[in-house]
This record gives sequence, C-alpha cells and structure tokens, in this order.
Amino acid sequence: MDFMLRYMYNKEAVDWVGDYNEPLTGFSWRGGSERETTGIQIWSEVFLVDKPDGTKVAVLLMDTQGTFDSQSTLRDSATVFALSTMISSIQVYNLSQNVQEDDLQHLQLFTEYGRLAMEETFQKPFQSLIFLVRDWSFPYEFSYGSDGGARFLEKRLKVSGNQHEELQNVRKHIHSCFTKISCFLLPHPGLKVATNPNFDGKLKEIDDEFIKNLKILIPWLLSPENLDVKEINGNHITCRGLVEYFKAYIKIYQGEELPHPKSMLQATAEANNLAAVATAKDTYSKRMEEELPHPKSMLQATAEANNLAAVATAKDTYSKRMEEVCGGDKPFLAPSDLQAKHAELRDEAVRLFRGVKKMGGEEFSRKYLQQLEAEIDELYIQYIKHNDSKNIFHAARTPATLFVVIFITYVLAGVTGFVGLDIVASLCNMVLGLTLITLCTWAYIRYSGEYRELGAVIDQVAAALWDQGSTNEALYKLYSAAATHRHLYQQAFPAPRAEPAQGADRKKL
Repeated sequence: MDFMLRYMYNKEAVDWVGDYNEPLTGFSWRGGSERETTGIQIWSEVFLVDKPDGTKVAVLLMDTQGTFDSQSTLRDSATVFALSTMISSIQVYNLSQNVQEDDLQHLQLFTEYGRLAMEETFQKPFQSLIFLVRDWSFPYEFSYGSDGGARFLEKRLKVSGNQHEELQNVRKHIHSCFTKISCFLLPHPGLKVATNPNFDGKLKEIDDEFIKNLKILIPWLLSPENLDVKEINGNHITCRGLVEYFKAYIKIYQGEELPHPKSMLQATAEANNLAAVATAKDTYSKRMEEELPHPKSMLQATAEANNLAAVATAKDTYSKRMEEVCGGDKPFLAPSDLQAKHAELRDEAVRLFRGVKKMGGEEFSRKYLQQLEAEIDELYIQYIKHNDSKNIFHAARTPATLFVVIFITYVLAGVTGFVGLDIVASLCNMVLGLTLITLCTWAYIRYSGEYRELGAVIDQVAAALWDQGSTNEALYKLYSAAATHRHLYQQAFPAPRAEPAQGADRKKL
C-alpha cells in the first residue's frame, strides 16, 4: 500500500520508487506473525487523476485487515471483505504463495450478497478482482507478473466436467460476481525482509527481482488508463454518492449478527436513491447559483430595459409623425421640406426620450440617446427613398438620361461622319447602340420585375450622369458598377457557346 502511495505522489517521475535508503512510510505496517491493520483504513488524501479520455476521477486507497487471523471471527472477515468489495472498483485479493481451494471458497462466501444483488439487477455486482499472489515460488511453471498470472488463474478457475459439482459452483459463482478477473504473481522480497525484525522498508534490503516486478505491478494497478470508475447498478458513483453508500452499509453491519442478504440489497437500493437525491440537490443548488442574477446585475438589467423602452417610445412617435407627413398615401414632398420636418420631429423624439424618467442616470442613458438618434437617421433615409419614388420626374430620370445620351451620340455620329472622322463616328454609334440596349433592358426590368439588381445599377449610372454632370464621374461609376455586378450582365446577356474543336479544325482545312 505504501508503494502505491509513493506512486500516486510521484507518478510523473521516471523513478517513482524513491531513494533506496528511504524508509517506507504511509499506512501503518510492521513485520511479524501478528496482524497490524484492523478493520478498514482509507488514506486521508484523495488523488485526482485525468484519464486519457479527458474525464477526471478521484482515487481512494483503502487497506483492510487480513481474513481469518487469530483475532477475527467469521463475521469480522465477511464484514470487512464484503464492505471493501462493495465500495471498491478494484479489489485486490492478497494471497500468500498460491491460490488454494479454501481461498476460493472464502471468496464465494464473502461475495454471496453480490450474487443475490445480481439476481435482482441482472448485472454483475462487482467490477474488478485481482488475485495478488505474493511470495510466488514457481516461476518455472508460471512467470512473474500479469502474463504468468493470467495463465495461472485461467488454469485455477477453469470449470471442467470431471470436477466435483461444489468446485464447479465456486468457480461459476466467482465469474458471475465480477466483470473482470486478473492475477499478478509477485516474487518473495528476500530473506533480509523476512528475517530482520527491524526492517523499515528500505529498498536496498529488498531483492532486485521483487523491485523489478513491483515497478510493473503498481502502474499496472494505478496508471490512468487502467483505473476503473466505481459503478453500482451500471451508474457511475460520485464522491457524494459514495458517502451515502458508506452510511447505508455501516448501519446494517452494526448488529451482532451478519445481515441478511435481503437487508443488504435493501441498503444498496436505499443508498442508491439517497445518492441520486444528493446529486439532484447539488445540481439544483449549482444551477440556481448560476441562473439567479446578482442584485447588481438585476438593477443594471432593469435600467437597460427602462432606457430601451424610452428609445422604443420615442422612435415610434417619430415614425407615426413622419407617416403623417410622407406616408404611403401622401403626395410627393419637396426634399427641403422633408428635411426640415425630419429635423423638427427628430428634436421632438429626443425631448420625449429625455423627458421620460429613467434609471441609471444621465451618463448611463447617453448611449441609449445615441442609439435613438442613429435609428431615427436610418428611418429618415428610408423615408427619403420612399418620398423620391413618388416624384414622377425622378422616376423618369433614367429613361430621360438615356434618351439624351442616345440623341447626343446620334448627332455626334452624324457630324463626325460628315467631316470624315469615321473612327469617332463608329465609336459614337457603338455608344448609341449600347445605350439603346440599356434602355430596352431597363424598360424590360421595370415591366417584368426581374433582374432588379441590374436595374439598380442602370439607375445609379443614370443618376451619376444626371446629378454630377461630369463625364469622368459617370464613367467611373459605370466602371465600378460593371465590375461589382458583372455576373448580372453575364446572366442577362449570356455569351454564345464556342463551336466544337473538330468543326474548327475542318474550317481551317
């Protein structure tokens, strides 16, 4: 057990066994023929280990007294073994020199309660059982370690037809109670350990063969990938749940007689339900702490809601008043008048916002005032577009502009052709043709409602020619719009398909 403690405290070190001159400390122990440990002892520190799959498990190391010593009754041995097995995910059955038939019969007796529990739940009640055979003296038959132990245990627990029925039942019972059974054969630590009454656990006095196998055994038991999470009835047990099982099991073992299997099963069921209650209670408390806001955050949330409500009220007032001025059924309004009305109603909305009693103070409300002003300005832009759509001259701007371009290029083409500038005349005719195609396209878009993005591009170019009066500005906007929306032109005017390569070759021939 103390070597297990060394490993848990120094498992990151390459040589975790420590200095060869260091005494062995931890759980109380001593050499001799009399027992040292009585009852069940659990190391006071819980070791948290990260498993390879990312889960974190708590490891408890538990030491128990030996079975059937000179001071233990059958009840004592059964109680200790049954309790330790029920609360452990890995039970190490420590035996000397060999696995005898009486060892298996004792194991059957101690796990009888588990078999009865299994009949109720249709699951194996216990998880992992490891036969640790110390002072193994037959390495020529089965080698030290887990491989030799596996072959030895397979032979020892094999059920055959020529065995007595009682022996078969013992082996079948053991297999029915544990999900995993394994064995490790450990050599004798040496005569210095066995015969020295003052031996204090220094490694220098232990045989090298024992130390070699000890370095294999401890990681084999306690490495993160080999740790099993404690389960009862298929459910993982938390530390809180384990406490409930302790309470339930200890309560039924306080009498003078061994508890009846039914009471054992009932205690397990009660502990299982109490553990579920404790887990649910912890989850409720934790979630309530997470969900219930801090009083300060509640006050802030109230102030935010108060200011947002004031923003919404002022914004709605502005929208209603603007609808009265330039709504859907109202005629076109001059842009200057619309801007003046917007400024008036904007100031009115701001005054309304400031007049509402709000929480948080002036500094806190400033960002919400800025939010209100920004949202009103966005609404104003929409009202401008809506008002412009009612202007018949604005609607005719695009075709009028295109007609002007067609007329100018037609006149220029005639004049330049008359004076002999054929190249300029051809260029004017090309612009005229493109403008005419654009006008027809715009008319089709207005009529059908298709290719609206392309129609918006044509309107932008026409607006640039109309408003700017600058050819360079118009050409720049035309180029930018064409580069941005070239996929629309390709969709509206698909290019002709190329002829097959064979046909081209025939023409060349």
